[in-house]
Amino acid sequence: MNDKKAPAPFNSPSAPSGPVSSAQEIEAFLREAKALASEKSGGRLILALDATMSRQPTWDLACTLQAQMFDAVGKTGSLDVQLVYFRGIEECRASKFVGDTGALKRLMSSIQCQGGQTQIGKVLSHALRETSQSKVSALVYIGDAMEENVDALAMKAGQLGLHGVPVFIFQEGDDHVAEAAFKEIARLSKGAWFRFDRNAAAMLAKLLSAVAVFATGGIKALEARGRAEDRLMIEHLRGGRK
Repeated sequence: MNDKKAPAPFNSPSAPSGPVSSAQEIEAFLREAKALASEKSGGRLILALDATMSRQPTWDLACTLQAQMFDAVGKTGSLDVQLVYFRGIEECRASKFVGDTGALKRLMSSIQCQGGQTQIGKVLSHALRETSQSKVSALVYIGDAMEENVDALAMKAGQLGLHGVPVFIFQEGDDHVAEAAFKEIARLSKGAWFRFDRNAAAMLAKLLSAVAVFATGGIKALEARGRAEDRLMIEHLRGGRK
């Protein structure tokens, strides 16, 4: 199975379409749509997880932390999250986009980690496919290893950057090969890299909440909320990485 094959689906909801009209009606519709968009922002975020065996000890932590993303959005707008995970022999699956923390937690708690190699390329290819159909605001990836061709991953990360889909990588552990690759993916996609440390769960929750706020309203939404984690995220997004 190569990267071009889409991740298999697993349980959850779906979408619509509309008609053709005169130039004046189209113009009026666009004005109205713009006004509605500025009243209430929303976003689509992909949460991708390495579910290979080495991640088992922190899987429950990831399940708990994802709830912070929804809580952080609050009245800022709505957030739809799609869960993508890989594990075992070539298994890579994607849920539908869901809009509440309970549904996502149920999906995550049904997954058992299994041995296998990383499939980050499939995750990046999937994000490109999704955003070509309907804009994806951000991709969050949590993992601890990288066993793929770095140049191939870098090319896909660059394409995500061109499509305006920053990759926010949270790395567990201190694998130096993974760290170098993850930082390059974050840089090329115009995202950010952070350490996933179980001893700093509170800070992780704050950073994930900042990603969620960014996904619903961009840098303006982070500036409006103005917390320390939001300022840190803005610094990364504006190229302040060291």
